[in-house]
Amino acid sequence: MAKQMGWNDTIVALATPQGLGAIGVIRLSGNKAIEIVNLMFPSKNLLIQATHTLHVGLLKNNGEVLDEVVVGLYKNPKSYTGEDVVEISCHGSAFIQEKIIQAIVQNGCRIAKAGEFTQRAFLNGKLDLTQAEAVADLIASNTEASRNTALKNIRGGFSNTLSALREELIKFSALIELELDFSQEDVEFADRTQLNNLIHHLYTTTQMLLQSFKLGNVIKNGVQVAIIGKPNAGKSTLLNTLLNENRAIVSEIAGTTRDTIEEVLNIDGVLFRLIDTAGIRTHTSDTIESIGVEKSYEKMRVANLILYLFDVNEIDEAALQEVVNDFEQQQFNYLLVGNKVDIEQNAIRKFEKFSNTLFISAKGQQNITHLKTELVNKAIDGQINTEATIVTNARHFDALQKLFNAIEDVHEGLNQNIQSDLLALDIRQALYYLGEITGEITNEDQLDFIFSKFCIGK
Repeated sequence: MAKQMGWNDTIVALATPQGLGAIGVIRLSGNKAIEIVNLMFPSKNLLIQATHTLHVGLLKNNGEVLDEVVVGLYKNPKSYTGEDVVEISCHGSAFIQEKIIQAIVQNGCRIAKAGEFTQRAFLNGKLDLTQAEAVADLIASNTEASRNTALKNIRGGFSNTLSALREELIKFSALIELELDFSQEDVEFADRTQLNNLIHHLYTTTQMLLQSFKLGNVIKNGVQVAIIGKPNAGKSTLLNTLLNENRAIVSEIAGTTRDTIEEVLNIDGVLFRLIDTAGIRTHTSDTIESIGVEKSYEKMRVANLILYLFDVNEIDEAALQEVVNDFEQQQFNYLLVGNKVDIEQNAIRKFEKFSNTLFISAKGQQNITHLKTELVNKAIDGQINTEATIVTNARHFDALQKLFNAIEDVHEGLNQNIQSDLLALDIRQALYYLGEITGEITNEDQLDFIFSKFCIGK
């Protein structure tokens, strides 16, 4: 497939991050990868060496010693890309790495485009499209949950779920197409009951995958939490307590926080982006403070979750009810947290009508563990199960929505006992969207867009 698209040249790129390090890895892929490196590696004839072997020696170009390196050989088709792959482990000097790459280019390589190694793996049938995209997710993973989800999808968790259903639907599609050839004889090759059961299974599976996207988005991108409240409610103290460090300035003077402070916190495998905002008050004569208050409102509007922190000693039921009414009207996802219960012991009784309120002492670190648990529950509506198939990719979500609509059309057609030719069209549409997700149906522009988001060496 790769050759048909003109991808039969040899590419090179630095596979390790830019900058100083102990070693750097330079990767080549293509039909001349071994040949090109062999020209620069006088210690051995790499052309006759076995695959998956390592070789130590000097790397030279035009008689100049570039570095002492370790060369790894991975011959097609038993390589990441399905082509001949060579990995050169050199010293981690940016100067040395650049010299080696320049020499390789001079000998017949070209610099790889972003994601081109993985794109070649897809084109050569080593990965389907969902597995290829999961590679980028794994590289970008920053929690245990995101790592596990990406690994499951690389192993084919998502694509296997859909491929099995697609194969079954293809069989029924072929039988219905066959009915069209015998339309004059009024025969029925495709068992409508079995087809209806398959469509129902596909319907429920697609629905489950669509519902998992909310969780998948949380796992992949984290949860934006805006800590909102009046001045001196203890927002900065709470941030410092959650982070276990003095990140925000804490003062008894109201209005100390003039700008938003953003920090990242990992709780039970979920990444929370905590935003400590300026205290919200209706009127302020301080220009700088008023800008900070406006930024607080902006963060509140885009946050996934609002943590409304209030001082149990300074607010009454009526004022808190106004806040709740406003949040409910705007359909915000919020959590009420009453602070400074170490000062006001009767706080829970005072606000007993607000049954979903959590009471803490940010300064005394009271009930903070419970707060973290509630944050996770609010974010994901339950515990993460990374063994389940979870959708994390917006492209997959969009295709699944189209698939869901197509399946509904097939189901409706079966119920109405429509003609075989019309039913065949609806099934073809469903098959198209199934194939679009895993990459059985794609186009070059779409691939270029997907893989352009990868790092260069992958």
